[in-house]
Formats: sequence, C-alpha cells, structure tokens
Amino acid sequence: MAISTLQKLASQISKSPSLSLSSRAVIARTSATSAARTTSAKVSDRIINLSAIDPDGNKQDVIGLTGQTLLKALANKGLIDPASHRLEEIDACSAECEVHIAQEWLDKLPPQSDDEQYVLRKYSNRNSRNRVVNKHARLGCQVVLTPELQGMVVAVPEAKPWDTP
Repeated sequence: MAISTLQKLASQISKSPSLSLSSRAVIARTSATSAARTTSAKVSDRIINLSAIDPDGNKQDVIGLTGQTLLKALANKGLIDPASHRLEEIDACSAECEVHIAQEWLDKLPPQSDDEQYVLRKYSNRNSRNRVVNKHARLGCQVVLTPELQGMVVAVPEAKPWDTP
C-alpha cells in the first residue's frame, strides 16, 4: 500500500511543469529503485537484459538494473561515452544519449516529456529547419529501466558530426 502511494506521488511530482528535466529523471529513478528494493533485496531480481545495436550494426547484450537509466546501462557497456552526457551533474542536456527504441517497446515507455521532445527536436538535426524527430528517438537519460522492459531492443545511432572531436 505504501509503495503504490509513493509511486503515485512520485508520478504526480515528476509531471510538474516547474521541475527541470534532470529533476524529473531523478524522481523517476528514485521511485523505481525504491519499489524494486522493497519487493526484492536480491540484485539478481533487479537485472534487466537488453539488446543494443551499435553504430556498426552489431548486436550487443546489455545488462541494467531496475531503476537505472538506459544511459547508465549503455555507458557501462561502453556504447555511450558517459563523459559526453552532463544531465545528471548539471541541468543541461544536449541529446548525446539519444537512442532509437524498437517499435514494440515504445508503448511500454512513459510518454516523452515536453522537455525531452524539445531537446530531441533541438539537437536531432541542426542543419534542418523542419527538425523532424525520428519517432523511435528517446533520450537514454530519461528511460528508466523497469521489469516490463526485459528484452528491449535499442539502437545507438552514429555520432552526429558536431558530437565527434
């Protein structure tokens, strides 16, 4: 009972328009992690197995934990450079953690926040005035892993020209 109340409260708070993108991500991670820890103390029960397609087209197995962000899981595997993403340290994001989610998994994710949509539109194609965002694009820092995402398939796109040194 207390867990469901906590999750509902966290959900309501995380949708508040006055909260920054990073604050909402922290609340979502905290809520998911708290729920996972109370239902199971074993780490093995929190493991989420994912598949990632790297920029070269190779499929790689990725392991994450419930409550962890997709960004963290991909960074642990070496598919995204964690140093290039600053969202968790300061209130800024420039879409370096953009990933593409397979169609069948999109409905299992919460909808994009207005801030996430803004960041994806702003950085997805700097040379285009129309800035059409790929419907599969999400920010890895905003996707919190849950048991429902077991087996999810994501693609890590090739770095954009302005992201490469």
